[in-house]
Amino acid sequence: MEAEKWKEALGSSSTSGVGEIPETLNEATFHEEDEEETEEEDEEHIGDHKNATFVPGPLLSLKEQIERDKEDESLRRWKEKLLGCLESDLNGQMDPEVKFHSIGIISDDHGEVVTPLPVDENKKDHVLFTLKEGCHYHLTLKFSVLHNIVSGLAYSNTVWKGGIRVDQTRGMLGTFAPQKEPYIHALKEDVAPSGALARGVYSAKLKFEDDDKRCHMELKYSFEIKKRK
Repeated sequence: MEAEKWKEALGSSSTSGVGEIPETLNEATFHEEDEEETEEEDEEHIGDHKNATFVPGPLLSLKEQIERDKEDESLRRWKEKLLGCLESDLNGQMDPEVKFHSIGIISDDHGEVVTPLPVDENKKDHVLFTLKEGCHYHLTLKFSVLHNIVSGLAYSNTVWKGGIRVDQTRGMLGTFAPQKEPYIHALKEDVAPSGALARGVYSAKLKFEDDDKRCHMELKYSFEIKKRK
């Protein structure tokens, strides 16, 4: 608003033929120039920050994270609660491991169907589950985290029909610490397509990676969409 007032004041002074600009406006102009110079300096500093290389801290094993600052009793207890301290897992291993126990499909037609992982070699080419066209469904996962915290665990699910990719979904599960009980996580709900062209058998690939691009599981499976009666 003040900038607009300055413009109005400058416009009125020029139309009235007055050659001098009031002292207050001169001061305001100087302040504006100072602000522009400051903004330019800030942009230069921002550019320096952008060019600077971010160096992450060293990856610590779960054992090292627990033992750090162990003389602080309250901090030690907080870490154990946060990290899900497992005495049997304090082996100094750096890299986290995600072990998937099962994959399930929950639909409004068939309830829940759970398949243990890894999939039996004899059943890899079989249809893992069947959906009715237009039904609502979502996948569920049961998995454990071992050795260390897994950061930014994400998934991608790619679907093909007749060799043509028809869908690709990506999502974030989150960051998980080791704990005694397995995690159970539901992926976002989806709706099966409808119509004659939608019916048939599909092939798919479900992949899980963390922030460090470690692939924790890659599952190839098939499913079928049938006509709703």
